[in-house]
Amino acid sequence: MCNSSGPLVPALQFAQQRLRNNETMRRTKEAALETRNHILDAAEIVFFERGVARTSLAHVAVAAGLTRGAIYWHFKNKADLFTAMVDRVTLPMETLVEATIDSREQDPLGRLRDVFVFCLRDAAQNPRSRRVFEILFTKCEYTEDMGPVLERHRNATRDGRARLEVGLRNAMAKGQLSAELDPRRGAQLLHAFFGGILRDWLLDHTSIALAQEAERIADSGFAMLHSPATLTAPRLRR
Repeated sequence: MCNSSGPLVPALQFAQQRLRNNETMRRTKEAALETRNHILDAAEIVFFERGVARTSLAHVAVAAGLTRGAIYWHFKNKADLFTAMVDRVTLPMETLVEATIDSREQDPLGRLRDVFVFCLRDAAQNPRSRRVFEILFTKCEYTEDMGPVLERHRNATRDGRARLEVGLRNAMAKGQLSAELDPRRGAQLLHAFFGGILRDWLLDHTSIALAQEAERIADSGFAMLHSPATLTAPRLRR
């Protein structure tokens, strides 16, 4: 009589080996991600303490307890490392912004307000966000090696204003704002207002209780959208 289980043994061994390989790959990916985040944590501290221009990848490697080769395994250069560090703070905010540009959102103006309140409170209450914003606004010199970062920052600023404009148009369509509002002008105003508030606070944390006043600040900013100065030119001439 033939042993019917014979052919199953190699197949079972193969399946077990695949499972072991998959587990090894999973652990390798997790270890790589852990190392990457460790490098980003170290870079955040070094950039904050030394400033961006005076920080090299060698400084980051020493702070992380790694070799420069390990840094280059994860990041092409300082600009790439800097961008990844900033993305850890800015990317979570993008999910909030997405809701404001969705035409199906029933309260686009309210969601825009939520975004600004979140950003202000996050800067005040989240140590990582505060450090990264301080690095961006007060410790970053856009020297030659940081040229790509400057261009990315410009593009992000333009994109932010464009998203704001879409959100304001959605609010106009829902009757939350005047149909005669100039949405481009309104977006520029909001962007400058909240950016200025954040920069001032980063320079002097005692200037305002940012977390506690976040809602009032947001309401003040959005109140400007009802000013005649933000309406379209034809309305201003009447």
